[in-house]
Amino acid sequence: MSDGLEGLCSAKEVVVSTGSGGVGKTTTAAALAATAALHLDAKVLVLTVDPAKRLASALGLAEFGNVETRVAPEAFAEVGRRPEGELWAAMLDTKQSWDDLVTQHAPDATTRDAILANPLYQNITGKFVQSHDYVAMERLYEIHSSGRYDLVVVDTPPTRNAIDFLDAPDRMADFFSSPLLRWLITPYRSRIVSLASRPFYSVADRILGTQFLEDIAEFFVLFQTMYDGFVERARAVTTLLGGPQTTFLVVSTLEVAPSREAAFFLDLLHDRGYHVGALVLNKVLPDLLLDRGSTEVARSLTHDAPALAEAVAGDLDLGEDAARLAHVLAQVGQSYLDYQIVARREAEQRAELSSVPDLCLSVPAFDADIHSLRGLLDLGARLWG
Repeated sequence: MSDGLEGLCSAKEVVVSTGSGGVGKTTTAAALAATAALHLDAKVLVLTVDPAKRLASALGLAEFGNVETRVAPEAFAEVGRRPEGELWAAMLDTKQSWDDLVTQHAPDATTRDAILANPLYQNITGKFVQSHDYVAMERLYEIHSSGRYDLVVVDTPPTRNAIDFLDAPDRMADFFSSPLLRWLITPYRSRIVSLASRPFYSVADRILGTQFLEDIAEFFVLFQTMYDGFVERARAVTTLLGGPQTTFLVVSTLEVAPSREAAFFLDLLHDRGYHVGALVLNKVLPDLLLDRGSTEVARSLTHDAPALAEAVAGDLDLGEDAARLAHVLAQVGQSYLDYQIVARREAEQRAELSSVPDLCLSVPAFDADIHSLRGLLDLGARLWG
């Protein structure tokens, strides 16, 4: 296998991009997918779970949603590139994905229609416990199982929420089999309220209303008919994430909070036995700052600024501004040394974080935000290897 992300993307079918908020996770996922489509003879999909409308404009799309949309080859041609493969994009629509899920798993058309028409389902599908995370896993599994794509790059929610993303299938299955849920729905299923539970339902009726409780009960009774499908799918998703076809890409910066989050998530993935293909560190200071020769030059600027300024003042025809030149030279030298301290700390952090992933890649800060396909491909070129 070749080095870098090219080898990783050639060997894997699913790349799960994770990281805390504000570190460039979505942009990195899109750049990786675009670059994979550029260099590999493959059909590549970037699926964003953390809704980011800016991704659409960066890919040259007016809009995109639950249905996968192809990025036109003309978009690559406009930036002087000719892709070997195809680039597609989709953004998770939680409500539509749940409707599709119900349609797929409901035991019959009557149950399907009853669930879709249930007032509670209509109102809280997008806010239901673990709904966004669970349906994202379902969508990933459905897309991968379809065989429509050679590579799927998934942009997940920020790190702490990404743990929910990983645990969502098992949590959903556990919820539908929980004692609390059975206790809630049994009276409405059997129409018998025990002496022990009557006070609870009496109070609940007064606060929430009988109709609301009945809607809840009907909702979960109907959903439990799909329990076997949920459990089976949860196991399949867990197998997919831990399988040889899947790798994780952790994205971070070397600022204190994001790097701590990255270390936490790297350890978590390692402990769970998931393959961590790469750590991408964004906005990293250049290695030039670690050069010993440059250090001596900066120290000379700082300590010998008056003599240096006097030596060149005549050639530059500065006259009385020599003192100002000395001040500027000293400030430039000191600023370089200050940045060097940060660069050394970053190098130490990189070394500490690089023990888990197969690859540790660094990307410098860009002069402007990336908001175009050209920018995504420029970023991808720095990562590709």
